[in-house]
Amino acid sequence: MSTQPRVRFAPSPTGQVHIGNIRAAIFNYLFARSQKGSFLLRVEDTDLERSTPEAIDGLMEVLEWLCLMPDEEPLFQSSQRGAHLTAAERLIADGHAYRHARTADEQPAVFFRIPCDAALYGDRLRVTETVEMPLFAGETLRMDATGISYVGVSRKGKPDPGASCLAGMADGVVYGAGDAVLFSLKDSLAAVLAGETVFESAEAVRIVFTRREIGFEDLVKGPLAKPLDSMKDLVIVRGDGSPVFHLANVCDDMTQGITHIIRGDDHVENTYRHIPLFLALGGTVPVYAHLPMIVNAQGKPYSKRDGDAFVGDFRAKGYLPEALFNYLTLLGWSPGDDREKMNRDELIAAFSLERVQRSAAQMDLQKCANLNGKYLQDLPDGVLFADVRDVLSRTEWGAALDEERTAAIATLMRPRMQTYADVLDWRYFVDGDFERQDTALKRGLGKAWQREAMAKIADALEAGASMDAARSAACAALELDDGKLNQPLRVCLTGQAGGPDLHEVLALLDPATLAARIRGTLDLLNAE
Repeated sequence: MSTQPRVRFAPSPTGQVHIGNIRAAIFNYLFARSQKGSFLLRVEDTDLERSTPEAIDGLMEVLEWLCLMPDEEPLFQSSQRGAHLTAAERLIADGHAYRHARTADEQPAVFFRIPCDAALYGDRLRVTETVEMPLFAGETLRMDATGISYVGVSRKGKPDPGASCLAGMADGVVYGAGDAVLFSLKDSLAAVLAGETVFESAEAVRIVFTRREIGFEDLVKGPLAKPLDSMKDLVIVRGDGSPVFHLANVCDDMTQGITHIIRGDDHVENTYRHIPLFLALGGTVPVYAHLPMIVNAQGKPYSKRDGDAFVGDFRAKGYLPEALFNYLTLLGWSPGDDREKMNRDELIAAFSLERVQRSAAQMDLQKCANLNGKYLQDLPDGVLFADVRDVLSRTEWGAALDEERTAAIATLMRPRMQTYADVLDWRYFVDGDFERQDTALKRGLGKAWQREAMAKIADALEAGASMDAARSAACAALELDDGKLNQPLRVCLTGQAGGPDLHEVLALLDPATLAARIRGTLDLLNAE
């Protein structure tokens, strides 16, 4: 195994890239960079119907956008099919796999046999306890080269069908009534593995065996283990001859020389199966680190139903790649202090798997948007203005806005920006066909005096008065304090109850435009 860490991001390009997947890529990347190792990409494209060229192109665009390009050429799993099948044949030849058809009408698949030999596991296998498993009376127990099937007894005393690999009960003794020994798997294990002996009986009442667990030290979750008697032999090549994920994944990790596997904790169960596969194939078992799940406010897996869930959603809404990179790093990891806004170099310097939390990480879209806003504030004026112009150029109402006016509006609105999608709310600076919020209309123009004051201001503006003069005249005519006109004016001019300083908004609109905005809003109310 390489002395320098080699990690990989191994997505299946069957659709848009989920933020959970890209967060795994980010953690792999940060670990590699912090340890002076290599960050690799493996495209698991064996689902030929769904792994379309468009999906693969989309994956590569996302990686490029987030500056997560691998250090070596990507490995496409579909190109490794021959190596996968060769590995399966080798496992069969070594006695670690066998062909078997579950039913008479199906093609035999290749099953990986969970190894019975304790020596193969080394210190990854540990004995925990002696188990005496009662069996449901009259049900058949069967032990053959494909494993063990039995019917146990549930807590409610009902039949509880179960199955185990032979390794799970390798020293098992089957007892009948009166403690009669019906079969000793320990004494007959070699013959059973060779297919020479099959034990089947409906007279068995219990099995006694030594429980053995396969375990590993997870860099995030700590020590993890699973009893072998809760595992079954697994299919590694389907009846149609196609390699299964488990075999392909392990073979490719060996091919790429992967030293550390950093992935979501939904893969923990796979790890218990992959470790024996690595060992049976003569490979070195990588170090594992399983990342916490990303959840919603209810603690359930975060999905599209909860909001933006794909990287493309954030990109389309005007998030900066460095901001999204920063935020996703903080989902399940902390630098150990109160820093939130950290550039890539700072993240690399601070990153360690020891600081990855074990509990699920809750997605907070508002927090993500706030962080993106901080990144927007730090952009050079020229970059921000150009990006705003790009957004405006895609709208019918903003395409013709000149650079000077764009810069003036962007300068005013910049402190309130969180994403570039906010630019789409600036229409009231450009034309009168902007959205008026119902709650704002009720609050700012719900009373007769408010509408009357606005009408008087519009009259004065149309007669050539300045805004200051128009406001003074309206206040005098209706005996109002000048401050009472701010809310009605804001609603007339922007359609919103809040926003930037009203005087700054007024400065960006000429008297004729101000009058037109007021008239348009009043006409809308009168038409209802």
